[in-house]
Amino acid sequence: MERKIIFSPPDITEDEIDAVAEALRSGWITTGPRTKELEKEIAAYVGTEKAVCLNSATAAEECNLRALGIGEGDEVIVPAYTYTASASAAIHVGAKVVFCDVQKDSLEPDYEQMEGLIGPKTKAVVPVDIAGIPCDYKKVYDVVENKRGIFVPGGNNDTGRAVQKALGRVAVVADAAHSFGAERGGVKCGSLADFSSFSFHAVKNFTTAEGGAAVWKDIDGIDNGELYRFYQLLSLHGQSKDALAKDKLGGWEYDILEPFYKCNMTDVCAAIGLVQMKRYAGLLARRREIIEKYDKVMDGLGVEHLTHYCADYTSSGHLYITRIPGAGDERRRELITKMAEFGIPCNVHYKPLPMMSAYKKLGFDIKDYPNAYAHYENAVTLPLHTKLTDEDVDYICECFGKVLAS
Repeated sequence: MERKIIFSPPDITEDEIDAVAEALRSGWITTGPRTKELEKEIAAYVGTEKAVCLNSATAAEECNLRALGIGEGDEVIVPAYTYTASASAAIHVGAKVVFCDVQKDSLEPDYEQMEGLIGPKTKAVVPVDIAGIPCDYKKVYDVVENKRGIFVPGGNNDTGRAVQKALGRVAVVADAAHSFGAERGGVKCGSLADFSSFSFHAVKNFTTAEGGAAVWKDIDGIDNGELYRFYQLLSLHGQSKDALAKDKLGGWEYDILEPFYKCNMTDVCAAIGLVQMKRYAGLLARRREIIEKYDKVMDGLGVEHLTHYCADYTSSGHLYITRIPGAGDERRRELITKMAEFGIPCNVHYKPLPMMSAYKKLGFDIKDYPNAYAHYENAVTLPLHTKLTDEDVDYICECFGKVLAS
């Protein structure tokens, strides 16, 4: 019997709905006590002292770059195979994006090429944990340490100057939008890079409807409390007091310390996140069950797929990306259309950024990133989410087998 599969719906229960209703009734619907509690829980979960909840992972990455004082005249290295947010955050702060290719047999950055691209203007590299699989951060740190001698600290604000000087090398600013809950070498994403940004968008494993978080590792000589306060200023117009502080008796007066930005998380969103935190271990376990079922079938079909779980790392299991051996772009499109006819929406993660109009206008050409294009031209992403039943997964696998044989 034909089914109607949804590609990536949010996994929301009555508990999240009740929590939102409670937040609405409380009178705190913007940034308030629930947001602050979620920040504490996220920091404890990933192993950092502080976390800052924001309205998106894009805002989180941009704030990370601003905390480093990165801006005009600086360069930020980003893999060509990713979503636009990985690069647009750097553009938002005025930096120049420099793309590197991915590896021939992996969606991780080509670390050797990344090292070769680092110059005196480079202030950050942005490893991207595609599909929830953490990059090899040991190799990333080897890359930036090897270039420590040419690093020129700068920074367009006092915080950034202090952080760059304290690091003394190019910063590792992870795009961990997919990898909340993933681990490498027993260390949670969030504690792997210098700075990390998580996404809690509706299609992510862990959702707050819209939202994200910025976290960072301890940096010698940098006070985490002061850095946290800088993020609060960045996310709320540079206002010296948030709503919680202003709500205190006689606390009406505030100052605007800098003309900053507006990207704070609301308590309505945080209420969802607090419930999701309680459920998250089970959500990750269910994703692993589905991936292991997929892997068994794909191996039998001779279809290549990402490795989500191994001795070195544990993925968050965000996306199930396959590659069809011998297929080109035309054949891949045909397969996706045929799967849709069975009621199964598939996707492609990702069309490399040098193929997008905005980045073509900046002078990028996909011919310079052959591995990224090779991964793209025969990639098909199958539905992967915790609302899928075992019967749904069996149906997807059965139909995929039929389409491949057609």
